[in-house]
Amino acid sequence: MSTDFLLEIGCEEIPAWMLPGAEASLKELLEKELAARGLLTGKPVETYSTPRRLAALCAALAEAEPDRTSEAIGPPRSVAFDAGGKPTRAAESFAAKLGVAVKSLKVIETPKGAYVAVVTSQKGRPAGQVLAEALPGIIRGISFPRTMYWTSPQGTHFIRPIRWLVALLGGTVIEFALDGVASGRTTFGHRLLAPKPIVLKSSAAYARQLERAFVLVDPAARRQKIGGEAQRALKSENLRRRADIQLLDELVNLSEHPVVLRGQFSRDFLSLPAEVLATVMRHHQKYMAVEDRRGQLAPAFLTVIDLDADRAGDIRRGHEAVLAARFRDAQFFWRTDQKRSLADRVILLEQVTFQAKLGSYLRKVNRLVRLGEWMARTLSSAEGRRADISHLIRAAQLCKSDLTTEMVGEFPELQGVLGGLYARAQGEPEKVATAIYEHYRPAGPDDELPTSLEAAALALTDKLDTIAACFAAGLIPTGSRDPFALRRAGSGIVRILLERKLTLSLRAAIAQAFACVADGGIPVEDRDQVARQVSAFLEERTRHLFREVRGFPYDEVNAVFAAGWDDLTETGARLEAVRRLRPTRDFEPVAAAFKRIRNILEQAGDGAARASRPIESRLLEAGPEQDLHDRFQALRPRVAALRESHKYEDALRQIASLRPQVDLYFDKVLVMAQDEAVRENRLTLLAHLLREFSTVADFSEIVVNPKGKES
Repeated sequence: MSTDFLLEIGCEEIPAWMLPGAEASLKELLEKELAARGLLTGKPVETYSTPRRLAALCAALAEAEPDRTSEAIGPPRSVAFDAGGKPTRAAESFAAKLGVAVKSLKVIETPKGAYVAVVTSQKGRPAGQVLAEALPGIIRGISFPRTMYWTSPQGTHFIRPIRWLVALLGGTVIEFALDGVASGRTTFGHRLLAPKPIVLKSSAAYARQLERAFVLVDPAARRQKIGGEAQRALKSENLRRRADIQLLDELVNLSEHPVVLRGQFSRDFLSLPAEVLATVMRHHQKYMAVEDRRGQLAPAFLTVIDLDADRAGDIRRGHEAVLAARFRDAQFFWRTDQKRSLADRVILLEQVTFQAKLGSYLRKVNRLVRLGEWMARTLSSAEGRRADISHLIRAAQLCKSDLTTEMVGEFPELQGVLGGLYARAQGEPEKVATAIYEHYRPAGPDDELPTSLEAAALALTDKLDTIAACFAAGLIPTGSRDPFALRRAGSGIVRILLERKLTLSLRAAIAQAFACVADGGIPVEDRDQVARQVSAFLEERTRHLFREVRGFPYDEVNAVFAAGWDDLTETGARLEAVRRLRPTRDFEPVAAAFKRIRNILEQAGDGAARASRPIESRLLEAGPEQDLHDRFQALRPRVAALRESHKYEDALRQIASLRPQVDLYFDKVLVMAQDEAVRENRLTLLAHLLREFSTVADFSEIVVNPKGKES
């Protein structure tokens, strides 16, 4: 039999950005506990949230734990009973240890023979009793970025004070208390629109009763309501809200009963760049920007209120007045900032601190100019197309100047973007303006990439300089702490190189970055050691992208990285080749053979030295050994040529074609021969095979499924 279950934690307003994580944490904790107790019947736990509550429902929970039988095995029967069947001292001691009578001992058959045991049966407890014990710990265990306590230092820590608790199992209250708050069946609706207590009849009626009290407990329902009302508010004029998923998420989690209002602003403000207007609306007021079908900003906005209506229009007019004041401030900043060019502002960066140990932004700009020139020349050479070096240098000189403007002081979200807008307005070349505008990209995993080669070069330069300088100063991310967003910068470097298919030696780039850091006056005690740390840091970011974002299995990533990862574009191409070739018939058998080769060489030791020695043809035995050698020698130049021309899949196919010779070799040839010279020559042959054919991917890193399927 099963029954429904509801838990609601009512509290003071939870910050909007914390709600999704808290919901996920509650779901994980509940499902883990219910599964461990045998109470889940296959129906999932569904979680919901509003600013004032976290809730969990399960439509079918077992009414009791399953009955359990346990066995405590003691000594063998031959030891526990004598020849006459009487209990021995061993049986008496075992029974006394478990607190049972000797006569209750049972004999059971095990794979090792007959043993005495104590078999006990435990009847499952009712679900209500189990939950009454478990729920306080589950509530305390919900994860928040930070918590508070509100009764005493020994009290419960939670994100906000808990004001009520609802816990129902099939309509019956699960009784427990948490720091003086007792569970019950009473919840509360909207703070302003329905503040009176609501007595819940059952779990099934929960969402329905709250909806009548102006609370949409399901975030998906609030999202749908906002979307529908926004569409209706704009449909008559063929307008649409500008896509902004993060803002929509925030608005959903800021309200219990969202209602969309449409406001207007003067067309005169459209003389400001759309980026400025949208930022003012989004970051300061949490308004949704509106655009026409061509994507041009319209003189309108949408706001969400947590009320039922704005019948007199007073709320709308208030929002319009506030936004107009904000826009007038932005207009003033735009005009004031234009009185001084970006070039004239460069000297002011001496007064803007990048980081206490790393000095001013002017010092950073000087490093960017030098590293940026190297980056542009290197990418141009590798790409076969030329980046405009002079424009890149100019962009590097000016890219941080907007940090000294009034507009960025008021709207720090606009740094970089505003610099590009000012550069364009002040007559700088378009390539310069674009590079400045885009040099912070990508700011996140879903952000757009720089569009031009100059912008990509400047973005790479800025991110790599920040990482190198911070590592040189010992400001290295640890655990969850990353105050300078170095992981984001590292991921940005990886994305730009991979998605723009840019060819760059990261080893050379890191070395150049540290040369610029050292020449810029930042002491680097052990440059090689710190450079290795940066390399390991970027390797971790690259592995994360390939595994977690692009979905490559860990062993394929390990195999390709073992063959080198300095050029990420080339590394990605080799990974794709391994993925395509893996399902073929010979791939995993050859991988198993290479793993065997590696194990043999590791046991023998000195494998690297053997790979540099010549193979003695006179010591090769006719038959499988000679055949493997000859096939290897024939394939070596073909594989090398295919690798050099970036035909990695064809190169891997050639290597996999060794399977018949390798299989026969291990079947017929004793590698560890008694004759020392023969043994050394055979190990040398294997070392050459492993070295020559592990330059695309190290087959020995592939995890082989016994059935030949990918694991």
